Amino acid sequence: MSEEVKITKAVILAAGRGTRMKGLTEDIPKPMIEVRGRPILETIIKGLVENGVKEILVVVGYRPEVITDYFAAGENFGCAISYVTQEIQDGTGRVVDLAIDFSAGDSFILSYGDILVAAESYADLVDFTAVDGKITVKVNEDVSKGGAVFIDEDGWLTGLIEKPGSGEPTSPYYNAGIYSFSARIFEYTAKLEKSPRGEYELTDAIAAMVEDGLKVKAVELSGDWADVRDPGVVESLNRE
Repeated sequence: MSEEVKITKAVILAAGRGTRMKGLTEDIPKPMIEVRGRPILETIIKGLVENGVKEILVVVGYRPEVITDYFAAGENFGCAISYVTQEIQDGTGRVVDLAIDFSAGDSFILSYGDILVAAESYADLVDFTAVDGKITVKVNEDVSKGGAVFIDEDGWLTGLIEKPGSGEPTSPYYNAGIYSFSARIFEYTAKLEKSPRGEYELTDAIAAMVEDGLKVKAVELSGDWADVRDPGVVESLNRE
């Protein structure tokens, strides 16, 4: 029986302004938009801490002082928070490399800074026994806006296509934007080449892991989930 492994580190990607947010991000980065009375980023951090995460690295970029002034070193949020700056916005693949020193060989959760889930959704990601990676998925979402995830009958990842176009294979499973990785992910992000969109795609690194026989498990989210992608989503969530 494999020894039980629990993740205690997390990386949150919070560097973007969020150009689709229009005036909402004129003075603050997108993850600091308030939803249901608190910044998106605070909800993420609180959910992670509730599930045993003790160290968090926040990747900042646009208006970083708004985030660092609010969270400081994490003493008021039950964890240790540190920061690293993403200087070049060239995709989700290479930004992961900013977490190499933070990881120090340990496994970690990775979340985009605009994905809201119920706190209990992190429990399956923290449990990192007998896997090399985990990827959250949702059903009944438009995979052309994110990624189509392909899994076998036991829930193991078999393939992944970022924003599949017309004529490409599709799947009922949508990439929900939260992951767990072993430090092996850095082997694959280091080898990334730019996609047809001109960016380094994290999904390409995950697909390469699977092609090499590494074990990546899909975790279906059954509770609340929201990609806070535009003002309409913000308005809808705050109305609820």
